[in-house]
Amino acid sequence: MGTPDFSVPSLKALVDSGFHVVAVYTQPDRRAGRGQQISSSPVKHFALSLGLEVVQIEKFKVAGTIERLAAFSPDLIVVAAFGLLLPPKVLSVPKFGCLNVHPSLLPRHRGASPVAGAILSGDEITGVTIMLMDAGMDTGPILSRIEAPVSDEDSTRSLGVKLAGAGARLLVETIPGWLEGRIKPQPQDDSRATYTRVIKKEDGEIDWRLTTKELWRRARAFDPWPGSYTHWKGSLLKLVKVVPIYHEPLGEPGKVIALPPAMPAAVGVQTGDGILGLVIVQLEGKRELPSEEFVRGQRDFIGSSLL
Repeated sequence: MGTPDFSVPSLKALVDSGFHVVAVYTQPDRRAGRGQQISSSPVKHFALSLGLEVVQIEKFKVAGTIERLAAFSPDLIVVAAFGLLLPPKVLSVPKFGCLNVHPSLLPRHRGASPVAGAILSGDEITGVTIMLMDAGMDTGPILSRIEAPVSDEDSTRSLGVKLAGAGARLLVETIPGWLEGRIKPQPQDDSRATYTRVIKKEDGEIDWRLTTKELWRRARAFDPWPGSYTHWKGSLLKLVKVVPIYHEPLGEPGKVIALPPAMPAAVGVQTGDGILGLVIVQLEGKRELPSEEFVRGQRDFIGSSLL
């Protein structure tokens, strides 16, 4: 059971390792992109390319959904970013339970956005946990874990790719020991639990009163979605790549300044405690541009105030 790109390596690893995948569950096709064309999930595309049976569901409460699942007689259900909570009736279907590939070191960063949560929190180390699912939100006992570093260059996009690969490898290493009874589930320490929430479009709008470090982390955490953006002359200005520049405050938050040639960005914006360097920007309806090229076409950008 999975939906986005993160899920695909786990499915591929299962197939490549010789496990018999009786069905692939994913969320329904949805409209996406500027043209709002109907789009299938990455997991559906990959599963169909392998000739696997695909089942798309919006919720488990629809009549006959659980009965259809039970008819597959699965020994084990693997979940990787499916996007739906599994009710107790689903959890009880497979003989060996339901395993979740969760991209954090549980109990840290339970919830909907653990990869972004690690970046927002400034974690230097994160990882993947293979968990035996229960009725709670990422509260089940742990079967295995693997650590992974978080670099200063990592975004949710790049870190998610690394964790997806690590999780897929850990999954196929863990399953045999679980099926053979060699792995004893370890309860999570709920007193150490932290939680992440669903990220919304408005989270990407920049508040220049925040610190440079906070804004830098948010820009990385919100890549690829919803991105970090501000407004310039009534249009949305997306900050594609930024760098933190720690400096004594030079003016009001949101004020755009030119940076010396030795700096990693041509222009910067005053934050609550320093400067956020703009490396690559994208004005609404235009292509991405290095900030020095953007400034050549927008002469009055330097000295202005962003909202």
